[in-house]
Amino acid sequence: MKQLITLLGIFISAFTFAETDMSIGSDNFYTSNQVIKQKVSFKNQYKMNVVGNLFIPKNIVPNSQQPALVVGHPMGAVKEQSANLYATKMAEHGFITLSLDLSFWGESEGEPRNAVSPDIYAEDFSAAVDYLGSHSAVDRNRIGGIGICGSGGFLISAAKIDPRIKAIATVSMYDMGTFSRHMYGKSLSLDQRKHIIAEAAEQRYVEFSGGKIQYTGGSPHEIDENSHPIAKEFYDFYRTARGKFTPENSSPELTTHPTLTSNTKFMNFYPFNDIETISPRPLLFIAGEKAHSLEFSEDAYQRAAEPKELFLVSGVGHVDLYDGINVIPWSKLESFFNQHLNEKN
Repeated sequence: MKQLITLLGIFISAFTFAETDMSIGSDNFYTSNQVIKQKVSFKNQYKMNVVGNLFIPKNIVPNSQQPALVVGHPMGAVKEQSANLYATKMAEHGFITLSLDLSFWGESEGEPRNAVSPDIYAEDFSAAVDYLGSHSAVDRNRIGGIGICGSGGFLISAAKIDPRIKAIATVSMYDMGTFSRHMYGKSLSLDQRKHIIAEAAEQRYVEFSGGKIQYTGGSPHEIDENSHPIAKEFYDFYRTARGKFTPENSSPELTTHPTLTSNTKFMNFYPFNDIETISPRPLLFIAGEKAHSLEFSEDAYQRAAEPKELFLVSGVGHVDLYDGINVIPWSKLESFFNQHLNEKN
């Protein structure tokens, strides 16, 4: 375990970018008196209970068949971190929205907690479409999705086999597969990757025999002046009042930390393979101009077929688009979904 953490730290330390700019208006826990929020739950196809927050604009006419959006949180986070904000703001723009906790995280079911299962994560998006498409106020032919960070890849994975998702937007997207196989800038060698896989495989024996579950990755719990900017960026969101949130069935120590034995499943995850088959449904990739994760949005954009757009937000980084109300391009998201979730689609 210590070897793995050290190895990951080595590769993170190879990259730099700007410090977090708090003038972006960070407000992760933003609420609005223009929308009604209610907790909901529904089953995915594996009969696991998925929990979400439904946001309905107060000014819509009941049973009026509105467009809707499902919103996924960053990998290792919960719906209260970034997803609720996007769902609230898009509801202010007239959409019925649903933020969800991915299975194994937050209030959704799944054991062990914090397990990695890209297929089930993608299934959760389709299950959310099941729920929205069965709601009396939603037009099931006008449902789109927003995936933030790792959920961008999970949403794309779902959309490839679920044509009910009519328009797809990703924000600060991470391809968790490419990241796990290669790290940033393809800096992880094959031998190093095999070392990580072997370590996780050996840990399976420990847990099979009733030993303690080990966790890996995630944002740091302590930083100092010598910490790398990536560590500082994630710490500033997940470990401070800015974005820290602890669901009832989790703990601050486990937030963002997947289980070691399941995390290697990302190495079999290729969300951008066949991404061109989503066409003619539109794809919008939003990323910060200075984001360390920009390479993933650029890769997806290059592989995707038209209609597609890569929209760069000037001067901001990765986490800035989690909660930076002043820099998140709300008007772009509104126009994108208004254009593509219209009555003719």
